[in-house]
Amino acid sequence: MDTVIRDARVIDGTGRAAYRADVGVEGGRIAEIRRPGDGPRPTARRTLDADGLALSPGFIDMHAHSDLALLQDPGHEAKAAQGVTLEVIGQDGLSYAPVDDRVLPSLRAQIAGWNGQGGDGAADFTWRTTGEYLDRLDHGFDGAGIAVNAAYLVPQGTVRALAVGWDDRPATGAELDAMRRLVADGLAQGAVGMSSGLTYTPGMYASDAELTELCRVVASYGGYYCPHHRSYGAHALRAYAEMIEVSRAAGCPLHLAHAVLNFPENRGRAPELLRLLDDARAAGADITLDSYPYTPGCTTLAALLPSWAADGGPAATLARLRDDATAERVRHALEAEGSDGCHGVPVDWGAVEISGVADGRQAAAHVGRTIAAAAAARGEEPWTTARNLLLADRLGTTIIQHVGHEENVRAIMRHPAHTGGSDGILHGAKPHPRAYGTFPHYLGHYARDLGVLPLEECVAHLTSRPAARLRLPDRGLIREGYRADLVLFDPETVAAGATFEAPRTLPTGIPYVLIAGRFVMKDGRRTDVLAGRTVRRTPVR
Repeated sequence: MDTVIRDARVIDGTGRAAYRADVGVEGGRIAEIRRPGDGPRPTARRTLDADGLALSPGFIDMHAHSDLALLQDPGHEAKAAQGVTLEVIGQDGLSYAPVDDRVLPSLRAQIAGWNGQGGDGAADFTWRTTGEYLDRLDHGFDGAGIAVNAAYLVPQGTVRALAVGWDDRPATGAELDAMRRLVADGLAQGAVGMSSGLTYTPGMYASDAELTELCRVVASYGGYYCPHHRSYGAHALRAYAEMIEVSRAAGCPLHLAHAVLNFPENRGRAPELLRLLDDARAAGADITLDSYPYTPGCTTLAALLPSWAADGGPAATLARLRDDATAERVRHALEAEGSDGCHGVPVDWGAVEISGVADGRQAAAHVGRTIAAAAAARGEEPWTTARNLLLADRLGTTIIQHVGHEENVRAIMRHPAHTGGSDGILHGAKPHPRAYGTFPHYLGHYARDLGVLPLEECVAHLTSRPAARLRLPDRGLIREGYRADLVLFDPETVAAGATFEAPRTLPTGIPYVLIAGRFVMKDGRRTDVLAGRTVRRTPVR
């Protein structure tokens, strides 16, 4: 035996009550689980006394934005220190594979606010297909791998950019065929499903009929559809219902990304959403969802713009912002009409906090301030500040939007189809604390301190339920023969260190994390182990 963890309080991921046991690990898998009285205790080359710690399966982040961070940051402490052993990337319909030389520059500009630009070192963009990108992740740093495991969703917006371009128009028959082939290729090469970002261009230009056709391909390969749907604000419930209908028509499993209800219009409306989901599930729909345990959201400042302003891609957007007359139309759409990019709700500049800038010269005057506060300090209108920042940053500005409601957050996380997803954007000077704090915040604040979920149930939301959605037969539970992706945490002290004031602070109470039986966190410190690999769907065709 390689390692024995003695006297652990085993929270096995099923949601059932914890129990005491010794757990033996060999060859990257759980080899033995021995409860008191079961016979001789297992022995190993290495013994770790759990000393009152809880042992759980590794946490699965169902919504991550580590697409470049996994290649650029070998430590990846933001996730490893939380006990995350698997991330699902390729989210919100925009990522870096499949891609070609024509689309890549615009794509990098489009999501620079999420991931930075990359382009050097490990994130050198030598791949073009989904399979090549997954191979690049497996290679990681000098062939050693990556910090945590990763699964990938084919990004529908990127696929549309390849086949149709950045224009707001219906796809032709030939273009739809091309998109079908790109999605099929990505799934055949190991992607676990397809994502959409239906408030982001160019994915938002797709009709429901187009999405349904692509979802039929996803279903045929045994994948699932993960949409960031068309509104989390004024038309949120209608947008959720739309995605349920798309998945029903396509016969495709549905996983609702960051399933929240934001903006004043939706205060207290989580029960309506949950009834909608329960009715669909009762009728046979295969639906799961993820959420982060915070009220504010996080995206790019450019994402708030009306879709017509982004027609044609980032260069066309910048040209419109430079033109005074067109920029005034954009302002009116944002402030008076409620743009589709801002979920149909007139923007509240006092709720839009600048969390990161691409142009470092803008940092001191902007990062950590709301648009309204930064504008007041400069003696100008908020739109003037926002417009100038978008131009200086070439759309690369990241924001935190303070628009959520605590009662909705708590109601949604209790749902039996719920899983945990950080939606963590790691880029920027002052990122949302969910990037560093989501999983200990669930365990400490919501399970232990508030009692919103029993601890064993909370662990199931973070382990076995996402593993079931990903159809992983040997992860998400502590069982003999399962992969030894494990977390040891202290139920009494586990807590998110990250706050909005200090968002890059690591958590407390998670001293040990193992991936494939190897310690990636030991005594609360990151080791140099790179045990992560890609987790690829085996097609069912």
